[in-house]
Amino acid sequence: MKIYLNGKLVREQDAKVSVFDHGLLYGDGVFEGIRSYGGRVFMLDAHVARLFRSAKAIDLKIPISRDAMCRAVLTACKANNTMNGYIRVVVTRGVGTLGLNPYTCKKPQVIIIAGTIQLYPKELYDKGMAIVTVGTVRNHTEAISPCIKSLNYLNNIMAKIEAINAGVMEAIMLNHHGYVCEATGDNIFLVRGNSLVTPPPSAGILEGITRNVVMDLARQQGMDVRESETTRYDLYTADEVFLTGTAAEIVPVVSIDRRTIGSGKPGAATGRLAKAFHAFAQTNGTPIR
Repeated sequence: MKIYLNGKLVREQDAKVSVFDHGLLYGDGVFEGIRSYGGRVFMLDAHVARLFRSAKAIDLKIPISRDAMCRAVLTACKANNTMNGYIRVVVTRGVGTLGLNPYTCKKPQVIIIAGTIQLYPKELYDKGMAIVTVGTVRNHTEAISPCIKSLNYLNNIMAKIEAINAGVMEAIMLNHHGYVCEATGDNIFLVRGNSLVTPPPSAGILEGITRNVVMDLARQQGMDVRESETTRYDLYTADEVFLTGTAAEIVPVVSIDRRTIGSGKPGAATGRLAKAFHAFAQTNGTPIR
């Protein structure tokens, strides 16, 4: 595998960063996960735009332009023949001192890995997954805003540990008010009748790229799409629940906290949206040349 590292393609074993990089020492940096389908990078501009917003929010100046970042992603994909795969774009603060002061870091690092990822086995897409609510509360929006896709993912990892210890692969995280926020790496939706409901950004979620695409597709199918404060009761009594994310795409949820959701099988609306999303993803994106 070839890794894009600061403007050059290097062999995987030669892709190295300093132990004094603040990305390693403090999780000081930002990242994006992007998918490629059929030789096209899906929603590349939207992902790069969010990367730059995240960087601006933590006062990290990315050393290349947005256009150059898009070209770099395509370069990494072409070098690794990532026609159908997963791309991780990382920008670290760079080498600094052992102290917290980020302004000792003079040269941010740009790293792009174009490979593959599989979060969940196919069986979960066919039969649905069980998830649980966990005690780890999602970051307060005025502490570390979930809108920032930072390298500091310990909040999510703590919740993932709870999920795994409970014997499931994913967890629902609540915000400090007790409202449903999101899963550890995915957004969450519920279906009730012809309505599609998801927590709003103000609840403390990362506004997912896949989430927004799914909302648009649902509107095209005539569904009433709403962002609304959501409780566990809303999820327990929904007709259908599903998760969305770049790596996960759309995965149905059939059990929450050992309560059966709907019929206990992936629902019709979830299936229609998944089919529409896959069709959309295969025909929309930036060509890898």
